[in-house]
Amino acid sequence: MEIWINPACSKCRSAIGLLDAEGAEYTVRRYLEDVPSAAEIRDVLARLGLEPWDITRTQEAAAKELGLAEWPRDAAARDRWIAALAARPKLIQRPIITADDGTAVVARTDEAVRTAISR
Repeated sequence: MEIWINPACSKCRSAIGLLDAEGAEYTVRRYLEDVPSAAEIRDVLARLGLEPWDITRTQEAAAKELGLAEWPRDAAARDRWIAALAARPKLIQRPIITADDGTAVVARTDEAVRTAISR
């Protein structure tokens, strides 16, 4: 299992704490430093069963600079959203845990972290 984190994020620290408390084996990816490629983002989206706008932090300053609120949320715009996430990883919702069974969760709650652990 791998967890994408921003160490400054309290939700990420909480998820790591729970993983440790449960004795889970995982690797940490500091995604602001080890930026995921567009292909990796596509893979994670498929594992999550979500679209790029579903994992975009739309209140970030970078989102406002890009005018993401006005971007279409449809298949034709999907690659544009993915490119924005790859270019500005701070826009990616966190933490994301990729489970060993090929699924993934946005692990913002203890329940979501436990779901990933159980997979």
